Amino acid sequence: MGYYQLYETDFNLWIEQTVNHLKKGNLQALDLDNLIEEISDIGRNNRREVFSRLKVLLMHLLKWQYQPEKRTNNSINTIDEQREQLELILRDSPSLKPYLADIFAECYQKAVRGTVNETNLPKETFPVDCPFSQEQVLNWDYCPENSFQTMDMAVLGENRPAVKTNFFLAK
Repeated sequence: MGYYQLYETDFNLWIEQTVNHLKKGNLQALDLDNLIEEISDIGRNNRREVFSRLKVLLMHLLKWQYQPEKRTNNSINTIDEQREQLELILRDSPSLKPYLADIFAECYQKAVRGTVNETNLPKETFPVDCPFSQEQVLNWDYCPENSFQTMDMAVLGENRPAVKTNFFLAK
């Protein structure tokens, strides 16, 4: 079986042989069309991962802020894991930092939708614009406290003000 067919039949072997061709400087032997496609996919996958991790991080920060009664160590672990993975991606690919800023508002909107679906809280519970700055979201020392504002109790079906809480689980 030839090198060019390996892309479809044994992807890992195709990669190994492609790496060998590159190391030897044997550029004429390269499967350029598929190599270009794979390299392009790596960039897209990195951007998708940044988007996904930022969305999950925002969802958990929203749940932390708007559902203080459901805070757990697992919540903090998820927040920390998303920050850690974003930090690693941005350290490996600093050119993605502007992309993070570009997608921040869109990620927040998708995070609100996901949080509404997971928590059954009304969409109106959450601000139209992200209540956290990008710097806060990525800051390891930042975790939102319960917003001390009175929630719209008519939406929640209650006639009492929101409970103030200053609860934060230590790591």
